[in-house]
Amino acid sequence: MCNLHSFFTPLLAVLLLQSLVVVISAQGSANTWQTLTGNPPLVIARGGFSGVFPDSSSVAFQFATLTSLPNVVLWCDVQLTKDGVGICAPDLRLDNSTSIAQVMKNKDKLYLVNGIPTRGWFTVDFTLNELSLVFLIQGIYSRSERFDNGYAIQTVEDVANLKPPGLWLNIQHDAFFTQHNLSMRSYVLSLSRRVVINHLSSPEVGFLRSIVKRFNLNITKLVFRFLEPNVIEPSTNETYDSLSKNFTFIKTFASGILIPKSYIWPLDASNYLQPHTSIVLDAHKAGLEVFVSEFYNDVPLSYNYSYDPVTEYLNFVDNGVFSVDGVLSDFPVTPSAAIDCFSGLGRNATPQVNLSVISKNGASGDYPGCTDLAYQKAILDGADVIDCPVQISKDGIPFCLGSINLYDSTTVAQSSYSNRAQNIPQIKAGSGIFTFSLTWSEIQNLRPVMSNPYSKYELSRNPKFRNSGNFLTLSDFLALAKNTSSLSGVLISIENAAYLIQEEGLAVTDKVLDVLSKAGYDDPTSKKVMIESTNSSVLMKFRDKKIYELVYRIEEDIQDAEDAALKDIKDFANSVVISKISVFPESSSFLTGVTNVVPKLQSHGLSVYVETFRNEFVSQAWDFFSDSTVEINSYVMVANISGVITEFPLTSARYKRNRCLGKDLPPYLSPAQPGGLIQLISPFALPPAEPPNPVLTAPDVVEGPLPSHTASPSVPGGGATAVPPGPPNGLPKIGACIFLSNLAMLITILLLL
Repeated sequence: MCNLHSFFTPLLAVLLLQSLVVVISAQGSANTWQTLTGNPPLVIARGGFSGVFPDSSSVAFQFATLTSLPNVVLWCDVQLTKDGVGICAPDLRLDNSTSIAQVMKNKDKLYLVNGIPTRGWFTVDFTLNELSLVFLIQGIYSRSERFDNGYAIQTVEDVANLKPPGLWLNIQHDAFFTQHNLSMRSYVLSLSRRVVINHLSSPEVGFLRSIVKRFNLNITKLVFRFLEPNVIEPSTNETYDSLSKNFTFIKTFASGILIPKSYIWPLDASNYLQPHTSIVLDAHKAGLEVFVSEFYNDVPLSYNYSYDPVTEYLNFVDNGVFSVDGVLSDFPVTPSAAIDCFSGLGRNATPQVNLSVISKNGASGDYPGCTDLAYQKAILDGADVIDCPVQISKDGIPFCLGSINLYDSTTVAQSSYSNRAQNIPQIKAGSGIFTFSLTWSEIQNLRPVMSNPYSKYELSRNPKFRNSGNFLTLSDFLALAKNTSSLSGVLISIENAAYLIQEEGLAVTDKVLDVLSKAGYDDPTSKKVMIESTNSSVLMKFRDKKIYELVYRIEEDIQDAEDAALKDIKDFANSVVISKISVFPESSSFLTGVTNVVPKLQSHGLSVYVETFRNEFVSQAWDFFSDSTVEINSYVMVANISGVITEFPLTSARYKRNRCLGKDLPPYLSPAQPGGLIQLISPFALPPAEPPNPVLTAPDVVEGPLPSHTASPSVPGGGATAVPPGPPNGLPKIGACIFLSNLAMLITILLLL
């Protein structure tokens, strides 16, 4: 067996993965920001809160001002109508953002846009009066359509009348309007005499140069917008990449630049970050502010960010090297919190809320679950408790793995053991190769497999490490935890105990008790031990261990619990794990309210932990704005839960430390109001009501004791039915230390990064 020194190699792999995300997690907050002016970066709300509501709708603009920093800037993409009125719409064509295709049938036209033939319903073909018949819709089809057809097109002056803290007008197609005998230059100059324009941007050099001397640059900042590097800017006939190397020229007509994220942090072909460029430092040196576009919570991010948008923002505004001067976002609540609440947080910052962060198979959102890499990442990320779902091998070795079925989390289907498939309906429907069918040495020959719960949405996790790491015995897991001072305890979950005892002759509960005792966890001064199971009979086996916390996991989503059931639970458990839906029920991913399950459990002296928290935006209700931090905050602030069980411990651990919890909550850290967002939906667009979840009753909880561990299997193989074997793939069996101490593996990881 390898010793703990071997953990240095997997730990180094974890650190290397994070090396390009230089968020200041180990430093204190700087006295001044590394922006050009030293002021905090601006949050610019693109089309308002367009990540939820239709782009440039009145509700999107108003919601942005209510949920963002006090100095939030509202962004309007200005288009001109046939009668020369400026409206806010994300594109020249209205068919992707309004109902015009249904209202004005057969009135689409074909025009050249930047030399490209383009068909659609263009603003230049309709007067403002004609467009009063048209309503806004959500133009990004992965977002909710429930708010469609309820809001009218807004003029620029409509938005200005909201008196926003800042107004940013973007002029994307001046040349196109000129071709249609409409002068954008005349429009903005006339508008500036009635409306305060704080920022005015365009990707056309000629347009900005034509107005630079007509604006008071102390009031209105002109910003040159960069398109993709290989696109040619029409006024200069140069590519935007070429112009990015000539800031002296840009400074003659602009005080800032607006660039896509990739100009700063380029990605490789596999969607991993490359080292940052010098463009921010170069622009600052030239006296130009740097604003960054293309921030969306609900678009796959670089794998380095682990689907956490707060981490991405911090990498642009608080990385210890530079800070951009502003971010353009469809979800302004997220950068607002990142800037004010999370910037400069050290790993040792004092927690501001009492919340236990419990891993789910380690940091299984970043590495294959229950591997040395996943546990090391969970520890590094600040988990309070790491978990081990105990499985048992054919030769009686307890080890950590998320499923008793090796198909779920290993390469067993491609191994020479593929002929050991069985049907065991007592465990699960369908065939499987189960942990008790292989010896521990055989299991060590398998490679882990990364969990990808949202692969149907084409969202994958850290593919470079999809088969990395090694499995741990329960003994090794406990040794790791015992030697990690930052951990407060361990959670050991046990399932299928009755089957293992009765059918396989494997007394898993006795094995766990024995390993815990030998590892020194019976000592009251040792780390906390949590024993979790969906079976009361399992927890009853541990009831004599008074220093253990016994955790009952309720598998079903429930809407309520009978008092009799809660009294029974209290007889054998100290705490309960429930699902997210059991706290906040949903209808079509909109929160419909909050149950009384948590307060009822707490009234019976039971702590409540909630599972499973994930960073992927598709795992969250619309009310959480595709932001895992908003979701966690809502469960803590509204439901007052005791802890979270998460596959991404960093997000929850960082949340505990954020400085905004130590004062009156700002709007961007206020919890979601269950049932609040759904009230903004028109009655005709409401989602259908969901059937209510069941009520937990006493018969759901109470069960008989576990069978005696002396029972022998009733038939060879535990009564399972053999499945015809698949052909072995002929792969060699590779023996390995359970920890990555092999130098060749380290070099491979270095090369992958």
